[in-house]
Amino acid sequence: MSAAATILQRSILSSGETLPVVGLGTWRAFDVGASAAERAPLEAVLRRLVELGGRVVDSSPMYGAAESVVGDLAAKLKITDTLFLATKVWTSGHRAGVEQLEQSLRRLRTRRLDLMQIHNLLDWRTHLRTLRAWKEAGRIRYLGVTHYTASGYDELERVLSDETLDFVQVNYSLGEREAERRILPFARDRRVAVIVNRPFLDGALFREVRGRALPPWAVELGCESWAQFFLKWILAHPAVTCVIPGTSRPEHVADNMKAGVGILPDPATRERMSALVGA
Repeated sequence: MSAAATILQRSILSSGETLPVVGLGTWRAFDVGASAAERAPLEAVLRRLVELGGRVVDSSPMYGAAESVVGDLAAKLKITDTLFLATKVWTSGHRAGVEQLEQSLRRLRTRRLDLMQIHNLLDWRTHLRTLRAWKEAGRIRYLGVTHYTASGYDELERVLSDETLDFVQVNYSLGEREAERRILPFARDRRVAVIVNRPFLDGALFREVRGRALPPWAVELGCESWAQFFLKWILAHPAVTCVIPGTSRPEHVADNMKAGVGILPDPATRERMSALVGA
């Protein structure tokens, strides 16, 4: 697959810059030690991601060693400037926030981050002031917020309504659909780009279809695997900018990236896909 030229691109609505629609999450998978044996598969993951046209890599200081592993391996592969590096701040207070931001820059081995997100809206007013100043100074390119529970969507909607943001990150999948009722249309109206995490519901969707073959109509859609089935369903929502499945296996990266190639399901087919998995 020569995906570099064929991966679907979508625009960051606040700027018009485009991103490939499939990226990489680093939770758990990239929290490893410093040994060559532990890091070799992850180096292959990053190399394969870029070879296939991917750019977006999302991390967090809460993901153990993930930021450092991404930073070290990207520097080794000489792809730091190729990647769209996104991470998060998740602490309270101005000074603690600044220290965490500086730490992320060091760990990711860059002087400027593409995207900094306030995780779960923790002390968001304080951090948003800092991020606006950093954006003005050119230390970050975009700013955003995240939340991973539907119970936080009331506050998330208020923040999206009252503040000018570039990105919002939420979990969304065939097994978690709360975001499509509220956050996705709201973000589209506010011209906020959407990053989707937990596309496989931490593996629960694969367990749901274990032992079942893809139906012929899904194969005609271009799906070669259940992973592509789940990802294409997400990407068919017009508000979604990028989905970030996590993995430590390069063959899974190649599989996931194919979800961003070819046609995407229309609304009727999305409902058929939902009914199939629900059954």
